[in-house]
Amino acid sequence: MTTPLKVDIWSDIACPWCYIGKRRFERAVEQFAADGRQVEVEYHSFELSPDTPVDFEGSEVDFLVAHKGMPAEQVEQMLAHVGSIASSVGLAYDFDALQHTNTVRAHQVLHLAKGKGLQGELKERLLKAYFEEGRHVGRAEDLADLAAEVGLDRDEVLAALESEEFLPDVRADIRQARAYGISGVPFFVLDQKYGVSGAQESESFVQALTQAWDGREATA
Repeated sequence: MTTPLKVDIWSDIACPWCYIGKRRFERAVEQFAADGRQVEVEYHSFELSPDTPVDFEGSEVDFLVAHKGMPAEQVEQMLAHVGSIASSVGLAYDFDALQHTNTVRAHQVLHLAKGKGLQGELKERLLKAYFEEGRHVGRAEDLADLAAEVGLDRDEVLAALESEEFLPDVRADIRQARAYGISGVPFFVLDQKYGVSGAQESESFVQALTQAWDGREATA
């Protein structure tokens, strides 16, 4: 069977586990595809904190203290733990430099990128910019700069954000997530039949991909 296995991934740019899950999933795909099986990935929008201002004044610790109601010391321990897990998959999170922001515009640009065949490249660029480089991913100008780095037309990005052309697509993704019962991300839907929640270990993703592939062949 030559048709790639479709995997739909709901995630948010501001989700540390989404980047970790992306790396683990990518490793799984490498193993899964070693014998010629192919996977097609499409990213979908999910907003963990849609009420976040574009320019949040404060650190990631400040945000989580206010958002989760946790003591600052506990938040710092939690971030250190997440950072160590990120490091284990080759990521260098910099929570001190991170600029917390609203991600709805980033999701709109990802939809624009999908139509240009550059969604995967932009997804990676935005996550790296946010978690490793302390770049701002909520303002139009900053997003246009990052999008241009992966080959999108900067002026087209700014025009799309100004018109909110892709906002309905973002909202549609979020409605679909609710229909699936998705309440947290990352969330992976394989072949529109199998759901995998969270940043699972690569071995678990390999098993899920194999199950979905074998199930498709059995149906065929």
